[in-house]
Amino acid sequence: MATLNQRQQEAMNTKDELFFKELGARIAVARKEQQLTQQQLAEQLGIAQQTMAHYEGGRLKVSAALLPTLSQILNLSLDELLGLPTIRRLNKRGPTSRLEQQIEVISQLPKAKQKFVSEMLDMVIGKTLEE
Repeated sequence: MATLNQRQQEAMNTKDELFFKELGARIAVARKEQQLTQQQLAEQLGIAQQTMAHYEGGRLKVSAALLPTLSQILNLSLDELLGLPTIRRLNKRGPTSRLEQQIEVISQLPKAKQKFVSEMLDMVIGKTLEE
């Protein structure tokens, strides 16, 4: 089996490093949106607060075994937690519709703002159905 040369290993490490820094930032934002401290989240995960701080700072790689529990506690899908697109266009061709673009933008907002937009839509849809 071929071994990775130094340049390939460094590229993989850089890519991993960026991924875990971004993951840590998403965890920190979601934790704050849930009004949890690092200590509280760490306790729920069964880890030390210092480990949680290292995860959020991207200094430690988050264990894959923690991801399902993290997503549940933080009220995020695994796709959202991992930074993957949450809206997938299946078997559609052509440009994205304006509504789909708006939904994508809304899905990137903090949960509190998403809730506000959802409530506004519910109100508008409710009035439309009454007419």
